[in-house]
Order: sequence, then C-alpha cells, then structure tokens
Amino acid sequence: MIQFITHSNERYGYVDGARMALEGGCRWVQLRMKDASEADFLSAAKEISKLCKQHNAVFVLDDHAEWVEQTGADGVHLGKNDMPVDEARRLLGKDRIIGGTANTFEDVERLHRQGADYIGCGPFRFTTTKKNLSPVLGLDGYRNIVEQMKLHNIGLPIVAIGGILEEDIEAIMQTGVSGIAVSGGILNAENPVEEMQKFVNKTKTNQ
Repeated sequence: MIQFITHSNERYGYVDGARMALEGGCRWVQLRMKDASEADFLSAAKEISKLCKQHNAVFVLDDHAEWVEQTGADGVHLGKNDMPVDEARRLLGKDRIIGGTANTFEDVERLHRQGADYIGCGPFRFTTTKKNLSPVLGLDGYRNIVEQMKLHNIGLPIVAIGGILEEDIEAIMQTGVSGIAVSGGILNAENPVEEMQKFVNKTKTNQ
C-alpha cells in the first residue's frame, strides 16, 4: 500500500504530482497544501478528486475535515495539531476515512481510542517537506511501535512516512508496517511516473 502526499516543486504543481502518482499505479492520494488559500486548496482538491475517481483511488485531504463533502474526498488525514479524530468522526460520520499522525506508541493508542482508520507514522528520517518535524524513528522505531501494537491488540494499518526512498522500502516493510507514504521521493525524481511504479512494485513484493 502506497500513499502519495502531494507536494510542489519548480517543475510540477500539486495536481500534476497527483496525476503522475496515479499514472504510476498509486491508488491513494493525500492532498497536503499547508500554506494555500482556501480557493487554491479547493480548486486543486476538486481536480484531484476527479482524477482519483477515474483511477478508482482513495482521496483524503490533509487537515481540512470541513471540506471533505464539497470536494468529493473520501476522508481526511489529521496531524497532531489538527482537529482531534473523534471530533472529525462526529462531523464526517462513520463511512469516511480518518487517518492520524503518530510519532510514538502513545500517539497510536490515542488515535485508536478516538476511532482512527489508519495511522501515518514517522518520520523515518529527516525530511524537508515537513515543518516542525517530530523525532526521527528509523527502523528500530517502527519495530518497537509495531511490537507494542501487537501486545495491545491494536490492528490498525500503519503507514511509514518521512524521507523514504525506493531502496528503503524492503527494510521498512520488514518492520511490520502496512504501507509507505511518499512525497518528495516521487516528485523530485527524474521520471515521477516510473519512480512511482518502482515504489508500488517494491512494496507489493515485500508485503
């Protein structure tokens, strides 16, 4: 399972990035546009929502639970400083996907209690695409969290995130996580579509 988190660089905008990720076989896109205006975010969200429907892909918004309905998104991903998961659940109902960000097992436990559907867990290593980075986890951090989850019977899918490159996938998947989220590793590649194909294939073979 691969989640593409949108990003922009000199070559590509947010919608371009999502389109290329989908063409490369990704079936789960999160729209993250941290400093965008409401108009820009909604415009990109509506375009990406259409693209995801064409590719039968899941589409979640980063942070903005209040815009899920009007953009046609499947749900929302909530960071540590965003709306709590249980509040978003009351707003969106039981059928929408709600993910949350975790850096420690305590975070995982809280999100599980609040009713999250999946956990975005990281960062794996230092990454420039995110401000206010939490402590880096590395492989041992994932092993530890997955182990604790098993001990406490928490069966939520856990997605590794943070500076992940193709050559990291095999080792990360062996820690017991369910999937990988990627952003700059795709968009900054020479050929983003081909790079996503490699990520998708590598993740499948190591599941």
